[in-house]
Amino acid sequence: MNPLPAWLRDPARHGAVFALALPMVFSNITTPLLGLVDTWVIGHLSQAWFLGGVSVGATLINLIFWLLGFLRMSTTGLTAQAHGATNGRDLLDTLARAMALALLMGGLVMVLVLPLVPHIIGLSGGSAEVQHYASQYVAVRIWSAPAALCNLVIMGWLLGLQDARSPMALLILSNIINMALDALFVLGLGWEVKGVAAASLIADYCALGVGVWLVSRRLRCLAPDVWQDAWSRWRQWPALLRLLGLNRDIFIRSLCLQLCFAFMTLQGARLGDVTVAANAVLLNLLMLISYGLDGFAYGAEAMVGRAIGRRDRQGLREVIVLNLGWALLVAAGFTLVFGLAGQALIASITDLPEVIREAQRNLPWLVVMPLLAVWCFLFDGIFIGATRAREMRNSMLVAVFGGFFPVWWLCQPLGSSALWAAMAALMVGRGLSLGLLCWRMEHDGRLLATRH
Repeated sequence: MNPLPAWLRDPARHGAVFALALPMVFSNITTPLLGLVDTWVIGHLSQAWFLGGVSVGATLINLIFWLLGFLRMSTTGLTAQAHGATNGRDLLDTLARAMALALLMGGLVMVLVLPLVPHIIGLSGGSAEVQHYASQYVAVRIWSAPAALCNLVIMGWLLGLQDARSPMALLILSNIINMALDALFVLGLGWEVKGVAAASLIADYCALGVGVWLVSRRLRCLAPDVWQDAWSRWRQWPALLRLLGLNRDIFIRSLCLQLCFAFMTLQGARLGDVTVAANAVLLNLLMLISYGLDGFAYGAEAMVGRAIGRRDRQGLREVIVLNLGWALLVAAGFTLVFGLAGQALIASITDLPEVIREAQRNLPWLVVMPLLAVWCFLFDGIFIGATRAREMRNSMLVAVFGGFFPVWWLCQPLGSSALWAAMAALMVGRGLSLGLLCWRMEHDGRLLATRH
């Protein structure tokens, strides 16, 4: 007799996981590939400070946009639950409220951040050249904020509808445009750092145009009655407060995570231009791992939310086990690739000998990182789908202030290796705490009962 349950041997169940996960894996990988292209075109210029400037500037922009990544996460969870409950009004209301919030925050980012750019960049402690080029990058890229945040909402809403192909098309198209413009502006026109920023700016607005078209196709399929009294529903304060409360907790979680990534870049800048450039190379490869594994986390968000909307406890358990199993296999594949080809990848990104040597010194941390990090990525997806943001927030706080910073402090004599040891501690801490919470909440039924 086969000891595996019938559902675990059912090809259709595995196919459902891949139908959502694989499009997101392929599309997500184009994002760190974009970072690698940015690094490649800048890394072949004459001085390390060009690469350091892009790294510091992009870190600040990513910090801002990723802090506001709750727009995608909350939209996916709420939309998936509404989809599972076949509630067309909630589908429309979630989209409208999230888009309004994205436009408001995009405008605030431009108004509040732009005057502070020189002061914020000055906190990096990098050389004058690194700070100069980082300021150039941010001054151009910040104007993409409204488009970038609306794109997060659009992708979250489509994914919540169990549609992974449309976000895939949106991301791939945007990143292809970005890569092509990178080559044109930097290598062709010689715009250096400003060219990298301008390429991202134009690509974000192109993606918004395509995203609006994709959403309009879906809206035409909703029943006419969902539009009745829509404006009065969108202004209901209890619903708005619930959305803001959910987003607040995800924001705090994202703030802690981005604090760690920003700390790695800024502390690397304090250790010298070579260190910050080498860490930029490795962090781009880490993003490749992150976005690849997040494909399964995104799939879990949509599938968990739908199971909760249907109140399907067995389906919820199946989603968790199937996504975790396949994510582990993908993580093992990343470890194998970086173990065998890591040095060659580093050498292909930059031809600066001192940067290559420093990056190769910390390569072992990158090799083991997929197996350490896969747990927190997958459990993040489960808790987002369940809209359990408070638990995510608390887990992150424990991992950051009980793991990341204490490990870095203790390992400071190791130089840049201390930063990578701290990052490993962060990933392990998040995975352990979220895994324990997930098991306890599923066991007593709280995970299924969760709405907001």
